[in-house]
Amino acid sequence: MSCGSLEKLLTDISNGSVSVADGMNLLRDNSVLDLGHTKFDLQRPSRNGFPEVVYGEGKTPEQVGEIFARVGSHSNVLATRVSDAMAAHVQSVCPGVEYNALGRTLTLITKPVAWKQGTVAIVTAGTSDLPVAEEAQVTCHMLGVRAKILADVGVAGIHRLLNNLPEVRAARAIIVVAGMEGALASVVGGLVAQPVVAVPTSVGYGASFAGLSALLGMLTSCASGVTVTNIDNGFGAACAACRIINACEGSHNT
Repeated sequence: MSCGSLEKLLTDISNGSVSVADGMNLLRDNSVLDLGHTKFDLQRPSRNGFPEVVYGEGKTPEQVGEIFARVGSHSNVLATRVSDAMAAHVQSVCPGVEYNALGRTLTLITKPVAWKQGTVAIVTAGTSDLPVAEEAQVTCHMLGVRAKILADVGVAGIHRLLNNLPEVRAARAIIVVAGMEGALASVVGGLVAQPVVAVPTSVGYGASFAGLSALLGMLTSCASGVTVTNIDNGFGAACAACRIINACEGSHNT
């Protein structure tokens, strides 16, 4: 149930056009869409402003296809960590679905996206970090926040970042995506006043330990206030950045 639907229901209960008992039944019946294999939370947007998102890994193409086909009539749908085979099946049963092969995301937009004020800059250290950045950008857009990727501006050629610094500073929140030693998060964190959400990636040679070196480097950043997500978690970084945007928008409306 969307915020608008919930508000209408409460108004109808208040003015007597819907009884309390009927209202309770509507809330109970509309809270979860039970597909047997999945219980999709329809009231999550009214609680925290974000729709429920499908994590594709570990699910079958048929399960994800049914989720999109059934949930799409209620809300927009986003799935992450989607394989090519899964995407092909979902698109065959739900033609309106778009697949981002690099970011491994599926999106279905059936309701207008309510765009918020402010943007997110997604800064990547290298081109190899783009899959995580794409996941973050798609997530931001599904949550109503415009995001732009500034790719391949890592510390091995710091002039590339400095050339893009005005655009980075124009954003309300910044996501930094980096593998190897993860140093880009500290550099950006020392150059901007905005909140910085850092994402370590599994990019790098053996001693990077599949992203552990970047994770530890970001956690021990000498730039105060840098927030760090899990390895390769572009989705989580986008959610954090969008919460920041939502909070800023809320403060402007009070």
